[in-house]
Amino acid sequence: MTDQFARSMDRDTAPVSAPGHPRFLPDVRLPEGLPPGPVAIADMANAFGVTHRTLHFYEEKQLIRAGRIGLMRVYDDEQVHRMAIITLAREVGMPIATIQDMLRDLHQAASQEEADSMFLEALMVRKRELIASLSTVHRQMQQLTHLIDRATDEQGAGNDNDRDGALTEMEIQCLELMAEGLSPVKLARAMAMELRAAQALESAIIQKFQAHNRFQAVAKAVLLGIIK
Repeated sequence: MTDQFARSMDRDTAPVSAPGHPRFLPDVRLPEGLPPGPVAIADMANAFGVTHRTLHFYEEKQLIRAGRIGLMRVYDDEQVHRMAIITLAREVGMPIATIQDMLRDLHQAASQEEADSMFLEALMVRKRELIASLSTVHRQMQQLTHLIDRATDEQGAGNDNDRDGALTEMEIQCLELMAEGLSPVKLARAMAMELRAAQALESAIIQKFQAHNRFQAVAKAVLLGIIK
């Protein structure tokens, strides 16, 4: 790292956390192919698959900081390492505020072992959060399934063969043709009926499903498993 770069890091940006730099950071894999020495912002963005705006955002949140060589924004080895930690944390859904707290805590690490342990604990906390979220989603899915099944049973009761609202074989045949998108004229021809009779049959089906049109009737029939 050049003297110019070292001076620019101190002059152009404020410290990320408390005075000084963290002595130890978790042992994480760094991107391959990074150039030696200060890394230009374009190389940094390409290495981590982010945009320049993302890097600027992380700087605004004081997660990383950039120095300058002339007009070019560059990052030293420590900032590349911090970016690797941030990227892993974001991939598992850690909020920015949590990452800020984690990096602040890492600044206090007195050894490499402690830094690795602190990072592992942060990952375990995130895992517990995701497990809790999965449990919530599972309960919500069960509730939705229960509500849908109950609604389906209530609608299906109107199609019991022992009730007046049951569909006849002719109506089911007509419904299947409606599901294929046949127009009333083609439907009448397929069922060897007069057009008026076919239209009356279709209207009766729509009424039995308490639908507003043939498309709603077909949709309800599919939902209830009457037709495929």
